[in-house]
Amino acid sequence: MTASIRNYALVTGAYWGFTLTDGALRMLVLLHFDRLGYSPVQIAFLFLFYEFFGVVTNLLGGWIALRSGLKVTLYGGLLLQIVALIMLALLQPAWSRLTSVAYVTAAQALSGIAKDLTKMSAKSAIKVVVPEGEDGALFKWVARLTGSKNALKGAGFFLGAALLGGLGFVGSLAAMAVGLAVVLVGTVVALPSGMGKARAKVKFTTLFSKSAAVNWLSAARLFLFSARDVWFVVGLPVFLASILGWSFMQVGAFVAAWFIGYGMVQAIVPEILRRLGARQGVTGDTARLWALILAVIPMALASALKLHVSPAAVLMVGLAIFMIIFAINSAVHSYLILAYSEDDQVAANVGFYYMANAGGRLLGTLLSGVIFEWHGFSGCLLASATLVLAAGLLSFNLPRVRAIPLTIKLTEADA
Repeated sequence: MTASIRNYALVTGAYWGFTLTDGALRMLVLLHFDRLGYSPVQIAFLFLFYEFFGVVTNLLGGWIALRSGLKVTLYGGLLLQIVALIMLALLQPAWSRLTSVAYVTAAQALSGIAKDLTKMSAKSAIKVVVPEGEDGALFKWVARLTGSKNALKGAGFFLGAALLGGLGFVGSLAAMAVGLAVVLVGTVVALPSGMGKARAKVKFTTLFSKSAAVNWLSAARLFLFSARDVWFVVGLPVFLASILGWSFMQVGAFVAAWFIGYGMVQAIVPEILRRLGARQGVTGDTARLWALILAVIPMALASALKLHVSPAAVLMVGLAIFMIIFAINSAVHSYLILAYSEDDQVAANVGFYYMANAGGRLLGTLLSGVIFEWHGFSGCLLASATLVLAAGLLSFNLPRVRAIPLTIKLTEADA
């Protein structure tokens, strides 16, 4: 177990390093091109290939990991992110807007591939290292990895805004490429080559899950994450910067604080659910209940804005509530995909599931720019509520059997 924990720690450390650059890159691109006068739809298109290739990568990445091991996919992800950062640093201001959009979109495609290779490797590693039968430990490890990742992603948003203000666009990208190269070199010799490999020959047909539970959970995940990104990717930052007049640092700090809080809540979701009385366990019923609760929040926010309540106050309160409920939804989903998977098929199932996750982000990204441009921020919120409701309805098809007991309290050492 000691060696397994060490391997997991190495994968997680690499994932943390990657996550910082991923969050920073998202904020850098968004704020830089908003400053250059790009419209919300044009900014959304910069991220489309990032999300589209995330769909493809999650599908193929799980199969590659089963055949070659998680180490191959992890290092491939880190290397591709370094290439994407260098590409963006070579962007020329003299290029036409069309050429710039095409070039940045291509670089973002590489970054999308990199992100999902790295994420799939880290999250699949949990199932490999947690002893069989320790469901409580599995949920706890999943919650902590997911929570720490999102907290660091939030820190990355703040880092991106700070770097843009301090080093400029090119200098920021160069600094991140060097930092990620250090992470890659520091882990390349440490991991065993066979981690995450399937014991038997893996057929290409394993790319498409035959488990009804995984299929329904993946469909719900698609709508859940499209509901977040339909107002987070373009609508919220542009609304804060262009409508409320916030500075780059204020926008970056706000979005960073949201993701850090989101990650902190995710890390303690098992304890939150236990304290709320979910002692019967986490099941498909849990996913459905929290999705339906979440759908109310963007509807309430849209109503408050229509009634001309202070936008800043509405967003502060509403986003805090949305953060907590969304974190519970996400952590429950992240546990269930592992609970529904066998050890030697976990990479393929996680890849399939995160393919749906990336598909949701792709849908949300596209809708975010289009809806914001035509119907404003309130339109994005109403679209979010509709998408969350769809996720809740799809969750009615998830198994109702108990998947994990929550009666054991976390010890102080665990917390």
